Amino acid sequence: MRYTGPKWKRARRLNYSLLGTGEELKKRQTAPGQHGADKKKQSEYGKQLSEKQKLRDTYGVNERQFRRLYIVASKKKGVTGTEFIRLLESRLDNLVYRLGFATTRRQARQLVNHGHILVNGKKIDIPSYICSVNDEISVKENSRSIAFLKASLENTGATVGYVELDKVNFSGKYTRLPERNELAQDINESLIVEYYNRLL
Repeated sequence: MRYTGPKWKRARRLNYSLLGTGEELKKRQTAPGQHGADKKKQSEYGKQLSEKQKLRDTYGVNERQFRRLYIVASKKKGVTGTEFIRLLESRLDNLVYRLGFATTRRQARQLVNHGHILVNGKKIDIPSYICSVNDEISVKENSRSIAFLKASLENTGATVGYVELDKVNFSGKYTRLPERNELAQDINESLIVEYYNRLL
C-alpha cells in the first residue's frame, strides 16, 4: 500500500527529507511522538528496512510495485542498486516531476492519472509507466492552462542533466539514463539489496 499520510511526519520518522529540500527536518529533527528523541540503536535489519522505506516513500511507490521493480533491476547486467534507482527515475510520474510540470511527485502522479500527459504524442495515464531514453513527454494542449502546472513550470529553473525541457511547447525529453552520482545521494541502496536478498 502506498503511504498517503503527512509527508513531514514521515520524513521525521525516517530522518530523511522525502521532498529533497530538507524543509521537513529544519524545525525538528527527532522522530514524531513523545519518545521521538529516545530512538534506540537500529538493528541491521532495521537499517535495511528504513533505507527501503526512505526510497519507497521518496518516489511514492507501493510495496508491490517497488518489489516488482527490484526484481526487474536484479535481472539487469549492471549494479542492481543503481539499476533499481534508474528504473524508479524512469517512471513517468517522476519524469513529469523532474521536468517541472509539477512541484511534487504526488502532483505529477495526479497529472498523469487524469490524462493530461502524452508520451511520444500518445496519452499515457499510468504513473508507473517506464519511459525509455529519447521518449518525449508533453502536456496535452487543452491541459496547459492548469493553474498549478503553469505556476510550477514558470518557477522551474535548471532541470536534472538527463532531461531537456522546452517550456514554450510544454514538452521535454528523457535524453539519457542518469548516473548514480545524480541520484539520491543520501540513500545506501546496498542495504536495500541486502533487504530483498533476505526475502527473494
